Amino acid sequence: MVPGCVGWIVGVEPVRAQVLEAARGLRALSRNGSGLDNIDLAAAARLGIRVMSAEGANARGVAELAIGLMLALLRQIPWSDARLKAGAWERRRGREIGGRTVGIVGCGRVGRLVAELALGLGTHVVANDACPDPAFAPGPGFRYADLDTVLADADALSLHCPALADGRPLLDAARLDRLKAGAVVVNTARASLIDADAVLAALDADRLLGFATDVFPEEPPVSNLLLAHPRVIATRHLGGFTDESVAAATRVAVENLLGALEGAPRA
Repeated sequence: MVPGCVGWIVGVEPVRAQVLEAARGLRALSRNGSGLDNIDLAAAARLGIRVMSAEGANARGVAELAIGLMLALLRQIPWSDARLKAGAWERRRGREIGGRTVGIVGCGRVGRLVAELALGLGTHVVANDACPDPAFAPGPGFRYADLDTVLADADALSLHCPALADGRPLLDAARLDRLKAGAVVVNTARASLIDADAVLAALDADRLLGFATDVFPEEPPVSNLLLAHPRVIATRHLGGFTDESVAAATRVAVENLLGALEGAPRA
């Protein structure tokens, strides 16, 4: 399909070097989302193809999912639903989010929305960012801190940062040990940020109350032990998959593509 195309609006499909090499006239790729992991950026640069993303267009959808997963973990909603549907009349005591501390790693567009939503639920928020913006001060319950402090203080930890440049996990066994006993972790960012084996060990040792993820090393996941754990919530990379986020990302992607083909960016 790509020979003869000058512009391409890219979804989640893989865009590999051999495809780009077949697109002789391609001038621009416009992603209708924020992540570019599915595009061979080195090949695009080598071939002189401009690559753009609709960064931030789906931030609200991702942020709301992160908060929803936190609440579901603290109240053990999936477990309760599954037990009741299986015919068991059981319950587990949950935890309220109000008065607790939400830790955020990565305070960009998504992280900031998570902070604002969490503060609205009566929490304290402690955030870590590679380049903290002192102008962002959503309320008296918010503060920036180093990563070790965020880990130590968080009752619920939410990841919103890029993958580490060297590919190592941000949350390895040592850092998971720094979390409060009974904390919950939510990852709607990148699968490589967590060491899956270390998370499983922390869950089995009851150091973690629960873990939720919207991202996987392989999508769809081929073999992932986390999926089978009773205190894990897994969703199918749907953070930005809302009516509003899809519409916003598509609009920005179209505007970016038209701007690139006209010679000047629009968004």
